[in-house]
Amino acid sequence: MPEQTLAPVQEQTPVAKPEKRRERREETTLSEYLESLLVTVILALFGTTFIVQAFKIPSASMEGTLLIGDHLLVNKFIFGGTGVWYDKFLPYRPLQRGDIIVFKFPYQEHQHFVKRVIALPGDRVKVVDQLVYVNGKMLNEPYVVHDPSARYDPLNYNFPPSASQMIVSQLQPEWSQEMRSFVKGSEIVVPPGKYFAMGDNRDQSWDSRFWGFVDRDAIMGRPFLIYWSVEAKSNDYTGESTFWSRLVGVFDTLAHLPSRTRWSRMLHTVH
Repeated sequence: MPEQTLAPVQEQTPVAKPEKRRERREETTLSEYLESLLVTVILALFGTTFIVQAFKIPSASMEGTLLIGDHLLVNKFIFGGTGVWYDKFLPYRPLQRGDIIVFKFPYQEHQHFVKRVIALPGDRVKVVDQLVYVNGKMLNEPYVVHDPSARYDPLNYNFPPSASQMIVSQLQPEWSQEMRSFVKGSEIVVPPGKYFAMGDNRDQSWDSRFWGFVDRDAIMGRPFLIYWSVEAKSNDYTGESTFWSRLVGVFDTLAHLPSRTRWSRMLHTVH
């Protein structure tokens, strides 16, 4: 009989069960989602800490530049220089008169103000008949508005008050005691590392005239964009509220969002 040749037996690779393949895919997909979420959270924290942050306007002190209900993006990077050699290679710039700034209020935690820088360290400031003078020259302030219906306050008309003047005003108690030490003649001198800031709505602004200077370290950045604006009142942001009242307010805003949104202010730059 002729000799028969047997073909070599090939080993078969075991085929994974469909259930195991599906489990591996699900594990891979879940790990990718978690990784993406972690990266997103890290980038968001980095961005809000160092680059940009959102704020809203709760009062009328900056009208008509900024309105109650304006939601702003604030550039936290622009004033970030610390004087090191590589600052000149980064897009930093020093604070300037006329800059609008967001800063931490010196006498209350977790409260932020938005005002305009009027005077820099070393500048001499005075207000005469509602006109602002810095270093002896009257400022050109086309952004300023005055409210004739505002409650009378002598510091809205003349500042600093004379030594013999009885101050009847909304002064921060600490400032009422410290103010005189910075007055030279008829002017107040801004000390090193400090800034003098005022609101554009001069008769409705509680600002450096009433509570003192802004510390450089308290300045968080410069608002540059109104990304959303909604019809609102100051009480909507400053009144006492509970969790349920805030929740009702959120749903009420959402229900009337199209009619309450100030569409003409959307994506406007801030100057």
